[in-house]
Amino acid sequence: MIIRPARAEDLPTLLEFEQKIIDVERPMDVTIKTNEAISYYDIAAYIEADDTEVVVAVDRGEIVGSGYGQIRPRKDFFKQTHLGYIGFMYVKPTHRGQGVSQLLLGVLCDWFEIHDIEEVRLTVYEKNPRAIRAYEKSGFKKHLIEMRLNLGEDS
Repeated sequence: MIIRPARAEDLPTLLEFEQKIIDVERPMDVTIKTNEAISYYDIAAYIEADDTEVVVAVDRGEIVGSGYGQIRPRKDFFKQTHLGYIGFMYVKPTHRGQGVSQLLLGVLCDWFEIHDIEEVRLTVYEKNPRAIRAYEKSGFKKHLIEMRLNLGEDS
C-alpha cells in the first residue's frame, strides 16, 4: 500500500469516489438535493492548488482510497492565522478496516506539519459512526456540535 499525491489521470476514479461519498451522505442530510447530480468538491482544481494536497491510497496498482488536506484562513480572533481541513475521505469497501484511512490521515497531517499548520479539523455526520471511529482512532476528538433547525419540516 502506498499513499501518493493524486494526479490528473486519477480524476475519473476520484470522481467515482466523490459520488459514493454523496450516496452515503444523502440519507444523513435531508437538505442535500436528491433529484439531480451534485458535486461536493472541485477535485481537478484541488489537485493543482498550492493550498490543497489530494492524496490517494494505491494497492497493487489500484486506487483504493482518497482524501484531501486544505490550508484555510482563520478569523483574526484565533491564535493561528490558518488551519488544516481534511475532506474527501473515502476507502473502498474491500479495503476498509485495514488502516487505509489512518495512512491517508497520517500523510495529510505530515503535509500540514511541513506547512506549519498546528490545528487540523474535519466535519463528519453524527449518523456516520464508522467514520467517527476511524477519525478518533487517528487522534481526532469531538470539539463542536453543529445544530440545525429546518423550519417547516419534520427532520
